[in-house]
Amino acid sequence: MSRSVSSHTSPVVRVDDLRVVFPTMDGDVHAVNGLSFEVPAGGALGIVGESGSGKSVTSLALMGLHRGSRARISGAIEVAGQNV
Repeated sequence: MSRSVSSHTSPVVRVDDLRVVFPTMDGDVHAVNGLSFEVPAGGALGIVGESGSGKSVTSLALMGLHRGSRARISGAIEVAGQNV
């Protein structure tokens, strides 16, 4: 039994132009640079990439776990319509 996802519903997760920068003594490290995606209700998203490509940094930003660190985060992250 397949389940279709209506294109008229709001996404459960919306990320728009996510950027995460870590300042270092050697200059800024741009760990995530302009990532955007949406996950609809009932949908799934897989993030793949090489080591050091920003997968974990993206996940931590989505969960708000960079708070209190020196990371500079910009862009928009919405979960169920709430800006996080």
